[in-house]
Amino acid sequence: MKIDIETKKKYDTLTAWFSRQEKAVIAFSGGVDSTLLLYAAHAACGENALAVTVLSPLLPQKERGEAEEFCKCRGIRQKTLSFDPFSVDGFSDNPKDRCYHCKKQIFTGIIAIANEEGITCVCEGSNKDDLSDYRPGMRAIEEFSVKSPLLETGLSKAEIRSLSEYFGLPTFDKPSMACLASRIPYGQEITAEKLSMIDRAEAYLFEKGFSQCRVRHHGEIARIEVLSGEIPRLLSEDIRMDAEEKLKDLGFKYVTVDLQGYRTGSLN
Repeated sequence: MKIDIETKKKYDTLTAWFSRQEKAVIAFSGGVDSTLLLYAAHAACGENALAVTVLSPLLPQKERGEAEEFCKCRGIRQKTLSFDPFSVDGFSDNPKDRCYHCKKQIFTGIIAIANEEGITCVCEGSNKDDLSDYRPGMRAIEEFSVKSPLLETGLSKAEIRSLSEYFGLPTFDKPSMACLASRIPYGQEITAEKLSMIDRAEAYLFEKGFSQCRVRHHGEIARIEVLSGEIPRLLSEDIRMDAEEKLKDLGFKYVTVDLQGYRTGSLN
């Protein structure tokens, strides 16, 4: 496939930036953004590019294996960092700046790994479009002087997907993912049980072939978001009844469908 000239120029700027750094640690979740970021870092720095993947109850189970497989297939060095969000003061209370406190502890661990490796450049995958949403975690990124190369080069989500397809990355059409705690409204308690319910409910919907989804946890109520064009299929009798039974088995008492469809940050 062909790539837009301006998009390719941005990518070339990205790899040139990594070449000047010579060494870099990439916070790598296996998602669309961090995968392209890691790919560019590895292209420019080779074995001096290190992926650090955070393992926690906030990361969907299937993401872990996909992140490991990507690094293994491309010979990219990877380390993991275990993170218990419930060890963060106030995390369970789910305040509006929850993401800031989690990111602060996560980057403390990632920077410690970078220091052990003798690497001063630590990067994460925020992109240009992230500026339009409420992201308190950006405050921690700024405080720790973590770099956001995709954002700095002006790459949008659409451009990142185009580049990912151009380079043959498996994530070019991967659904956007986010911390599982983002499915729980601010101020409502976060528990390990709720995170597990959300993870298994969304995994079920992906297995049913929905290209994007969120299951928002409202106490006894599960609010399902899928792309607007996929709502009729979700409401078809066989899938609707099966989904209701599955999510009730997971612990929800009521199962609803958001008629506005999937959108990022719907709880912000």
